[in-house]
Amino acid sequence: MSFRHLFRNVCHNASGSAGVRPRHAARCAWVSPCAVGHARLAVEYRRDRGAARHTSPLWVVAGVALSLPQVMISAWRWRLTAHHVGIALPWPRALREYYLATFLNQILPGGVMGDATRAWRHGSHTDAGQRGAAIRAVIIERASGQIALVLVALVTLVMAAPLREAIVAGLGSAHLSWAWAIAAAALLALVTVASLWRQRLGKALARLGQDLRQALLGSHVWPRQLLSSLLVVATYVAVFMCAARALELPHSLDVLLPLVPPLLLAMAIPLSVAGWGLREGAAALIWPLAGLPAQEGVTLSITYGLLILLGSLPGALVLARDHWAERRAPMSHRGPPCWPATGRSSDGRSTSSAGVRDSRLSLPHHGAGRSRTAYPRPG
Repeated sequence: MSFRHLFRNVCHNASGSAGVRPRHAARCAWVSPCAVGHARLAVEYRRDRGAARHTSPLWVVAGVALSLPQVMISAWRWRLTAHHVGIALPWPRALREYYLATFLNQILPGGVMGDATRAWRHGSHTDAGQRGAAIRAVIIERASGQIALVLVALVTLVMAAPLREAIVAGLGSAHLSWAWAIAAAALLALVTVASLWRQRLGKALARLGQDLRQALLGSHVWPRQLLSSLLVVATYVAVFMCAARALELPHSLDVLLPLVPPLLLAMAIPLSVAGWGLREGAAALIWPLAGLPAQEGVTLSITYGLLILLGSLPGALVLARDHWAERRAPMSHRGPPCWPATGRSSDGRSTSSAGVRDSRLSLPHHGAGRSRTAYPRPG
């Protein structure tokens, strides 16, 4: 069974309605193996490929095992958000759907297609009027994680004096003008789009703001949101540390800890497959600022990506389960055939095995031992 057929009904299995066009989704599913294969070749042919080959299996297993508490906490955060938005989300379904979303984020471009599928599938299990709430619940849940990640990045940057001074020195160069120009262009484009879509987006933004106050910013919920998001970021950092120990890098925690959040922020940019390329490029820029070889940072980044991919494989099992359930469903819920099977009776007349009456009525002909065929009067 090919992965193309396995992925065909990811969104269709939720409610019987198509979510993503199967042909396009199946084509996108081939991107990740190419990216992972390229990353693996990059590891193999680096100057320190000996360190990449002689990894510690125990640290690799520990890094993969961290995906379990990571997904469990994330699913709990999603369930908390959905509850305050006003829609039900059972715990088994939240855990299963989050694993599936994590796996799809690893194999589909953008890094957010899994979250979009998660919102669509959750909305398909609710009433028609709550599908928008299911989408907003996913948006708020992801925003909670990104806010915690930015806070951790700022705190570690303030605490790491050498890295902070190197970044400030880099910002003082001539490249700062280009950065400001790009930021100004992005802000202008955002304002233009908002003005053009103000009437259409006004109602949706009002609902989103109301849900934000209820599910994220409320005094009774923001401590739990922040704590769960910080724990998720801690698992990401812990996977990085496991990757560093697996590669036997001679650096302590206080040296590597300030370097990890910027890489996680680079991964959040939805321009590649699971952050591949962006994460490695950020590592090549940040590691020299800390006085470390760029080659080492790229190798560590690739190892981290592979550990995250391995940790998301339970989502592939969820995908396979839904695929086989879809294939078995027509056999167990098969209705009557569209065209009844016909045959011949002993007197040569046509019969129907499905109990569908023939449009012609057989009426007895008085005075004769045979019947004649009469057609019903129209109207």
